[in-house]
Amino acid sequence: MAANHRLGSGWPLRRFVVVEDSMRPTLRPGDGLLALRGGRPAAGQLRVFPDPTAPSRWLVKRVGAVGGPTFEACSDNPDAAGVVDSRHFGPVPAEGSYRVIWTLRGRV
Repeated sequence: MAANHRLGSGWPLRRFVVVEDSMRPTLRPGDGLLALRGGRPAAGQLRVFPDPTAPSRWLVKRVGAVGGPTFEACSDNPDAAGVVDSRHFGPVPAEGSYRVIWTLRGRV
C-alpha cells in the first residue's frame, strides 16, 4: 500500500492506493481503496492494516479465519513475488484495521 491519506482529522475513513500484486486479480497496482476504520472482521472481507513486519507500510488482504480479536490475512495471489501475509507473520489484530468499502480501478 502506498500514498495512503487521511480524509481529515477525526474521520473514520482513509484512502489507499494498491502498489503490488498480492491481491490480483481482485486488486491491481494503481487501484484506489476507500476504507472505514474499525468494525468486526468477517471472512471474505478486504481489510487494510499496518504490516506487522514494517509498521510504516500498510497491507490489504482478504480475511480468512477470524478468532476473537484477530484475523487471518490472506493474499488472493500468494505466489506473487514478495508476498507477505499471515503465513509469514501469523494472525493480525482487528484493532487498528480498516474495512474496504469501495474500490476504484486504476489506469491500465
